[in-house]
Amino acid sequence: MKRLTVAGRLIITALILGAIFVGYKYFGGQKALDKMAQNQSAGADSVTVTAGYEPTPSESSSSNSDATSSETSTFSYTSPEPVDGKLKGVVELGASGFNSFIIKVDNQKRWSLEKSEFGNSLVTENMATDEDIRIGLKKYIGSMLDFGVGSKDIHFVVSSGAAKAEVTQKITKALKSLGYVVNQVTPEQEGQLALKSVLPTEYADKAFVVDIGSGNTKISWIDGSKVSALESYGAKYFQDGKDDAKVYEEVSAKAKQVPENLRKTCFIIGGVPFEMAKEVRKGKERYTTLSEPLAYSKLSNAKSKAGVNIYKAVKDATGCDQFVFDWDANFTIGFLLGL
Repeated sequence: MKRLTVAGRLIITALILGAIFVGYKYFGGQKALDKMAQNQSAGADSVTVTAGYEPTPSESSSSNSDATSSETSTFSYTSPEPVDGKLKGVVELGASGFNSFIIKVDNQKRWSLEKSEFGNSLVTENMATDEDIRIGLKKYIGSMLDFGVGSKDIHFVVSSGAAKAEVTQKITKALKSLGYVVNQVTPEQEGQLALKSVLPTEYADKAFVVDIGSGNTKISWIDGSKVSALESYGAKYFQDGKDDAKVYEEVSAKAKQVPENLRKTCFIIGGVPFEMAKEVRKGKERYTTLSEPLAYSKLSNAKSKAGVNIYKAVKDATGCDQFVFDWDANFTIGFLLGL
């Protein structure tokens, strides 16, 4: 080595270092580097971090939580069809309108909705004249007769909310002049009839029913061999100057009386639930699972806002996660089923 020039020594040193590098590369070093690169690449794919944003644990573990929530709330149930059923009709004289329903029902009380009509009557506002009432009622009667319902199978029911209005006497008088009988129901009876029309037998021991009407709200469930029904404020409570917080508190107190074993599912009907269901209905499905109350904050009119407040009170009080709207059911159909 002493006889080597400086240049020769440098060449020999470079060759030795090169040999060491080659040996490291092919005997494990490069594999370790490649593995580290793969791990870093996998980590970059699993969580994307942009400037000013830090994902929460729930977001990093599931980027599609909304879709999952929607799937778990799907309600799949098919109501039984009537066999050799008979047509029957009913006109509901409600606080917000005259609504008519024609059903086909068999002797086992299996039924299907054949036709429905909805209209505004301004009953509770006392803005319906005698002539308005007569014309409106004749329209519904004529429509049912034309559809094939026998005159003896047409019935009239005054809702418990409309019964509170002075103009109800005008309605009763007009119907009597046409030869018809008017059936009036109490809030408790209305809640029981709503349950009869909307609650499937399979859910009798694990669900309850809510009917949010304009004049009042009915909460009902099966308690042993009888039906329990409670009444609270309706979606037009704002017309009486009632405070949202007070209504929320009272509705909550009533809803908390629903037995815990029945709080898994709630079948809900009524005017405002109808508006909420329209927002999320899929095709022509009979049963629509409602979204969270907050999702309906864009409903702007006073009645809808009041109804959402009632809905939220029931949901918060019971902790029920599945509110199912039935597009066909109505408490007056429960009346027909009880004939």
